[in-house]
Amino acid sequence: MATTTPVDVKVRAGAPRTGAPRVLGYDAAGIVVAVGEGSTRFAVGDRVFYAGQIDRSGTNARFHLVNENIVGHAPRSLPVAETAALPLTVITAWESLFDRLALTRESQGVLLVIGAAGGVGSLIIQLAKALTRLEVIAVASRPETAEWVREMGADHVVGRDFAGEVSALAPAGVDYVFTSFTPGNVKAIADVIRPRGQVVSIDETGGSIDALKAKSATWHWELMFTSPVTDPADHYQHDLLETVADMVDAGTLRTTLTTHLTPLSAATMRQAHGIVEASRTIGKVVVTDWPEAPRS
Repeated sequence: MATTTPVDVKVRAGAPRTGAPRVLGYDAAGIVVAVGEGSTRFAVGDRVFYAGQIDRSGTNARFHLVNENIVGHAPRSLPVAETAALPLTVITAWESLFDRLALTRESQGVLLVIGAAGGVGSLIIQLAKALTRLEVIAVASRPETAEWVREMGADHVVGRDFAGEVSALAPAGVDYVFTSFTPGNVKAIADVIRPRGQVVSIDETGGSIDALKAKSATWHWELMFTSPVTDPADHYQHDLLETVADMVDAGTLRTTLTTHLTPLSAATMRQAHGIVEASRTIGKVVVTDWPEAPRS
């Protein structure tokens, strides 16, 4: 079972119009039907979830071939559709917070989340509240997105033109910024970040980030496909997903599924891409082959 994310939309939009077709999809949950020689982490029949690799065929298909080092055992407490909503976004959020920003359980300060109601932003909020001591300010521009980010655990919610509201909440500046909607927001980020603060971005800037120089701020990039593509022997994402599954089963993390489409077909995928392209998505869009995805 697969999801549709901004990654799928970007890859589709940039794909050549000629040549071999490309299978999109960078999230999945399902059941192992076969294992390769030398595979040690999984057995036929195991329920699993993963995000796949940007340089291989994706998960908008009924069968997938995937490196076991980036696969985790699925949470026992979630059906397939709700599980499929998690891998790409939770890996991105985890790496943003704990690898790029190097946060720990003792980290304090203020985190500003731009794009807070999206799939990654929703997990950024949950993980920050569960595994750090940060205060979280979420940017949400509509009543329904404001309600959603509060459900995720945000301490404060501010509107799209957030600089004034954030400065009132954090007069000394925010310590950390996560952004998935960077174009048009660099100046506002520079205005609200404290000197020597840190920013992690998962999208393109749309221009220069020179406005941050005066604050000696650090800018990090996060792309969860970097490790699977450049170091396929690394099992970090496997370990991460195993931890996430335990957190879900313990009730610490919740799924971000909000839209469930079926069946897995070209028409359904066009519908899913249209929803994501509208840039008004809350949580995640999941496509399955059945209306009520079973747990096993």
